[in-house]
Order: sequence, then C-alpha cells, then structure tokens
Amino acid sequence: MFTEIIKPRFLETDALGHINNNTYGVWFEAARDEIFRIFMPKANVKEWNLIMAHSSFDFLKEVFWGKEVIVKTGISKLGNSSIELAHAVYQDGKLCTTGKCVLIHYNFATKISVKITDEIRLLLENHLFTQPWPASLDELELL
Repeated sequence: MFTEIIKPRFLETDALGHINNNTYGVWFEAARDEIFRIFMPKANVKEWNLIMAHSSFDFLKEVFWGKEVIVKTGISKLGNSSIELAHAVYQDGKLCTTGKCVLIHYNFATKISVKITDEIRLLLENHLFTQPWPASLDELELL
C-alpha cells in the first residue's frame, strides 16, 4: 500500500466551503506516482506505458481546507495487462472518500495493451489490498 500526504489548498474548495469534487482526481493521480515508477523507473514521459480505462469516486464525508489529508492506495486487482487501484482519503483519521482506477499497460505506438512482465507483477503484488477501506486510520493500521 502507498501513502501520500496532501495539504489541501484554499483554491481546491468550493462555494460550500469543502474540497471540490474535481480535486480528488488530481489527488489520486499524485498518489499513483509510485505505481508509475514501477512501470517506468526512469520517469520518462516519452516512454509512458500506461493508460487510464476507468476512474470513479465515492464521497462519504466532506473534506476541508486547513487540515492535511492522507491518501492511501492499494492494488485491488491485478490482471494480465491491467491493474485496478483502490484509493482512500482520510482526514482527521476518518474515511472521507474512496476511489477506483483501472490502468492498462499499453503500447502507444501499436495502440494495444501489453502483458505486465513477471518482474513488474512481483513488485505490484507487494501492494495488493483487496479489503474494503476501514472507517478510520486506526482500523487500517490494525490490518
């Protein structure tokens, strides 16, 4: 599992005073950096080999500016050429938002999916997390 700590910015709030729903896509992408590096250790965008096939969010509680959030990311499914990621946002130790993303290992020149290598698969397996996100960070640490 990966952890990203984010300090919400005032510009990410909306007229209702909480973090705007469009912000979570940006936060979840930031939380995927370590996964990107598994596929592309040199972090060279000219060698990019992932494409997003799906992204969704579930908003459980409001998130506010002025308090850091902890974004947790685990791999919930590992296919032949795809991975499904599970994301969770915690603020004040409480689960506020969950998300899902499907990435495809992809060859942009041929426009087809590519099998995930055994070497990459072994690295990804270290981050499998197939359980539902617990309601609190304390519960998560007990797993």
